[in-house]
Amino acid sequence: MEERYDAKALADFATGLFEAAGLDADKAGTIGPLLVEADLMGHTTHGLQLCAPYLKALEDGTMEKRGGPEVLSDRGAAVTWDGRRLPGVWLTARAVDLGVERAKLYGTASIAIRRSHHIACLAVFLERATRHGCMVQITSSDPAVASVAPYGGTEPLFTPDPIAVGIPTGGDPILVDTSASITTNGLTGRLHGEGKKLPGKWVQDAQGTASDDPAVLFTDTPGTILPIGGKEYGHKGYGLALMIEALTQGLAGHGRADPAEGWGAGVHIQVSDPTAFSGSAAFTRQIDHIVERCLANKPVAGGPPVRLPGGSAQTKRAEAHASGLGLYPGIMEALTPWADKYGLATPNPI
Repeated sequence: MEERYDAKALADFATGLFEAAGLDADKAGTIGPLLVEADLMGHTTHGLQLCAPYLKALEDGTMEKRGGPEVLSDRGAAVTWDGRRLPGVWLTARAVDLGVERAKLYGTASIAIRRSHHIACLAVFLERATRHGCMVQITSSDPAVASVAPYGGTEPLFTPDPIAVGIPTGGDPILVDTSASITTNGLTGRLHGEGKKLPGKWVQDAQGTASDDPAVLFTDTPGTILPIGGKEYGHKGYGLALMIEALTQGLAGHGRADPAEGWGAGVHIQVSDPTAFSGSAAFTRQIDHIVERCLANKPVAGGPPVRLPGGSAQTKRAEAHASGLGLYPGIMEALTPWADKYGLATPNPI
């Protein structure tokens, strides 16, 4: 039987690990619960699986422990930070909160962050805005990493370049979390380590032949992850990647044109308050109508009902809170040495 854990116990455990590694209570208390939130939503490659690598980065000094971001520019509705390699999960959470605060003043607000450390799962930040009635868009790229080729090419240039959008409704928010590539580095790395194949031909080898084997990414001359649209329509993902790289690196003023600094992120966040546009009632009327039409749409014969982005994540979260959270195999085993190192007890399964 799968071992299940109390979500709060896992969050407290992760928080304790980060505090023991030298982070102050605010940073640790933000990162731990948000990593667990990713697991609760089903994003198992971007949740507690990242806790051990983050602890290693804190230990070797590639993730900064102290202080806050340097404000490079602040024009009210447009802000730029140098993240100083601080924990990206904490920086992004702070930036979304600032975006909500500024959007309430100016109608819309954008925050660009250069030199952030890795920001984990974008979806977990969305409800920090939607619960305040705001719409939010988050994009991220890592200028030090390349695993996706431009459409028609065979050499890695981009990261998967995720984009997430949170849209408030009269009920549960719409939570979109996707990327400019078909799949992610986290999933391909996991499946390669387990000797498994991808569900489809989502990658290509160094000669440009599409494949379902993630091993082609780990050869002497590595292949690449394909953009959204694959071999036929990958120009769509390519265009999206260019937009995301411009938002996260161009606006932040730091990216692939600069020397690589190691695993990290460029981030762009935009928050919009509907009350500054058509008004919240008009916004909700339009969005709820679209939601109703989507959910009432006739499904493919024999297929499941149409659902909204984020609906499955919200269901998984509710179920995990009710019956415990099952972690992906190997996650707790990877954290046990860190618990031993810092003299902390691992959570007991429920």
